[in-house]
Amino acid sequence: MLKKILLFFLVSNSFFAFAQYTEVINSNRPGFSESPYSVGIGVYQLETGLFYSTSEIVPTFTRPESLGYSLFFRTNFFSDKLEFNSNITFQRDKVAFKNIFTSYYFTSGISQFTFGAKYLMYEPTYKDKSKEIRSWKRKNAFDWKRTIPSVAIYLGINTNFLNDIHKQEKITPKVGILLQNNLSNDFNIISNIFYDYIGSEFSEISYIITATYSLNNYWSTFLEHQGAINDYHAKYNFGTGVAYLVNKNFQIDVSTRLTFDNNASGFYSGIGVSYRLDRHRDFYKIVDNYGNEIRENNLNLPKRKNFFRRFLDFFKFKKSKKKSVKKKTRKRKKSSTKRK
Repeated sequence: MLKKILLFFLVSNSFFAFAQYTEVINSNRPGFSESPYSVGIGVYQLETGLFYSTSEIVPTFTRPESLGYSLFFRTNFFSDKLEFNSNITFQRDKVAFKNIFTSYYFTSGISQFTFGAKYLMYEPTYKDKSKEIRSWKRKNAFDWKRTIPSVAIYLGINTNFLNDIHKQEKITPKVGILLQNNLSNDFNIISNIFYDYIGSEFSEISYIITATYSLNNYWSTFLEHQGAINDYHAKYNFGTGVAYLVNKNFQIDVSTRLTFDNNASGFYSGIGVSYRLDRHRDFYKIVDNYGNEIRENNLNLPKRKNFFRRFLDFFKFKKSKKKSVKKKTRKRKKSSTKRK
C-alpha cells in the first residue's frame, strides 16, 4: 500500500509524503507543475526528455515548429525543507513570417536557463483512520483537513545565456507560490502561481493546475492546465500523460498537450526519463524510556580499533589458526597409533 501511495505523485512532482525524502523517486515529469516538497538531503536527481511542438503560422513573427531537449536537475544539502534546482532547455526552432508570402528560417540554441530554490513553509497533518475501529462512518469519512494545502515559496533567476530569439533584455528574477492538496491516497491537486521576468518589458503572471491519480503500483496519470499572461499576448495549454515506475530510482513518461497562443493553436508531445542517485541517510537519535538521548559512549559498545590494531589482530588470528591445525593433526596421529 505504501508503494501505491508514493507512486501516485510521480507524474507531475505531486508526491504524498509527510517527510521530504521518499523511498520512491519524486519527479516533476511529465507535468509542468512543481510540488512544494523537495527531493531530500543527499539526493541528486535528473529529469530529462525530448519534446516536439507545432502550431499554425499567423500573419506575424511566429515559431510554428520546435524540437528540443530539456534537463532539470534537483538536489538538497542543508535542510529537508529546502531544494536547489536548475532548468535548461535546448531547442531548434523554425521561425516564420507571413505576409503576402511565407518565409522562414531555422535557428538552434538555449531557450531557457534558470536557477532556483524552494522552501516548504507549511505542511498539514492528517488523521490516521486505519486505527479507527469504533465507527465505519468515521473511518471512511472525508478528512476536511485535506483541503488545507502544503505551501512552499519559490525564488529563481532567469539567466540571459540564451539564443537570440529567446533572449531577454537582462537577467530577471522569478518568484512563486507552490501549493499541494492531498485529497486522498490516490488523488491530489497541485497549484502553482508565478510572477516571472520581473522588471522586464515582458514580465508575466502564470499559473498551473494539475490533478494526478494513481492507477496501480506502477502507473499514474495526470490532467493539467497552464496559462501565462503579459502585456502583449496570452498563452494556454491543456495536457495529459502517464508515467511508469521501472524501479524506485527510475521512471519513464510520455505526455501530450494542446496549445493556444493568441490566434494560433498547436500540439505538443514529449517523452522522458527521471533518474536519481540516492545518497540519503536518515538522521535519528537513540533515546531511553524517558526520551533522553543515549550517546554512543553510554551504550557499552566495544571500542573501535584502528588500522594497525586490526592489522596485528589479523596475523594473531592466522597464528592461532595454524596452532589449532597442528593440534588437530597431533590428535589424529595419536588416535591412529592407538588403533594399531
